[in-house]
Amino acid sequence: MAADSHDTDPQTADANAAHVDGSAVTRLAEKRNSDFATLVEDAQLGTAKEQQMSIKQALKLYPKAIGWSVLLSTAIIMEGYDVVLMGSFFAFPPFQEKYGVLNPDGTYGLTAAWQAGLSNAINVGQILGLFANGIISERFGYRKTMMGSLFLTVAFIFVLFFAQNVETLLVGEFLMGFPLGVFQTLTVTYASEVCPVVLRCYLTTYVNLCWVIGQFIASGVLKGLVDRKDEWAYRIPFAIQWVWPIPILVGVFLAPESPWWLVRKGRIEEAKRSVLRLTGKGDPDFNVDETVAMIIHTNELEKEIAAGTTYMDCFKGTDLRRTEIVCLTWAAQNLSGAGLMSYSTYFYVQAGLATSNSFSMSLGQYALGMVGTLFSWVLMTYFGRRTLYVGGLAGLCVVLFIVGFVSLAGNENTSASWATGSMLLVYTFLYDSTVGPVCYSLVSELSSTRLRTKTVVLARNTYNMLSIVNNVIIPYMLNPTAWAWAGKAGFFWGSICLTVVVWAFFRLPRSEERRVGKECGSS
Repeated sequence: MAADSHDTDPQTADANAAHVDGSAVTRLAEKRNSDFATLVEDAQLGTAKEQQMSIKQALKLYPKAIGWSVLLSTAIIMEGYDVVLMGSFFAFPPFQEKYGVLNPDGTYGLTAAWQAGLSNAINVGQILGLFANGIISERFGYRKTMMGSLFLTVAFIFVLFFAQNVETLLVGEFLMGFPLGVFQTLTVTYASEVCPVVLRCYLTTYVNLCWVIGQFIASGVLKGLVDRKDEWAYRIPFAIQWVWPIPILVGVFLAPESPWWLVRKGRIEEAKRSVLRLTGKGDPDFNVDETVAMIIHTNELEKEIAAGTTYMDCFKGTDLRRTEIVCLTWAAQNLSGAGLMSYSTYFYVQAGLATSNSFSMSLGQYALGMVGTLFSWVLMTYFGRRTLYVGGLAGLCVVLFIVGFVSLAGNENTSASWATGSMLLVYTFLYDSTVGPVCYSLVSELSSTRLRTKTVVLARNTYNMLSIVNNVIIPYMLNPTAWAWAGKAGFFWGSICLTVVVWAFFRLPRSEERRVGKECGSS
């Protein structure tokens, strides 16, 4: 019997199926290769456009990104305010009478141990908040992490405002450290991820300006209340901290998420929408696909170089050296004697100035800090960040030794007291023109994009741990019932600063400045 025309030989059927499957795989592979080639081409175009972008073009194309970055960075004002508020309270008579003890000379004041404890409570909280931020922000995104931290800030201010004893005050400072620790790094990483390279150094260093603004406001508030004798003299300064969280919270709720974070989560379409929300219509040649392709390509390259985004990855391969440099770059701020600025009012009092004059000097100091930060933007246009950083450290070293030598005249010498205060003003201007703001730009650029949040967390926590050391020894240096060094502390910090200058000269690289092109000048 003849075979039915519809019957098919099994081997022939398998061969046909294999041919069909092979063709499908081939077409799929060709499509993937084509998509990858398009991605690489778009990424190259996007990278070229960003590197060739002028400041004027960037300002025209990214006005929204600048606005959102400035809004989030404003939260740092709260940290600067709180740090200086507590340090200045140590020289504030109503606060001393409420939380201090009676000294042998009939005055009230906190012991050096409680001064160190109150100053360090917030640093311990910040360390925990920073490590939590490195994990939480990568899981939930920058916006949600920021909003949660602002809610906590509002709640924890109540503890400070209603504190009836120094123990409760210490708990309040510790709790406040959690959200403030989040603000420290999240604002810097957000600024570095939503703006083009050419604007990045200005928006990351703006964080330093916010910190100084907070210091200035705290000094101004206390200067205005220094003659008040009741409990509101110290309660009003605590209550003023409620001014910032609510408006910032509303702004963060409306802000776009970082496109880099969205790409890391594989949410490409959302990343494109985020980029569009961050840009204006200033450049007809702008292509959102090219920008997102650049982010995707950079992310994939870094995944190949060092897969993973855990804290352990920060200590592997080339990222180990990045981590060392970033951590010590931020640590140098504390090792160069900057801790004296937080205790400036108390320092002036112990150097021999009257309380009212001491608060006036602090106001002038932080005003100079704001001017210095703005001046740093001009300096970064003409000098490389390495040059400014190393040169700034060397200048601070010289000023600290001058403070030490002037203090040898004694606290009874009025001219020497004013000279010591004047040199601290010079120190502040030099610090905020170089080391202070340039540090924020360096730490955000020297780490890889996939590990940026965690590397910056490690760096800031290195800074915070050194702040704890500073907050233990500086009160003892300045407190008249302890070591009573006063201006002679300049010798100690000048010597430490000198070692940092040597490290920075040999270890801080120039290569990163060349890599980012014309972002902030070149050395």
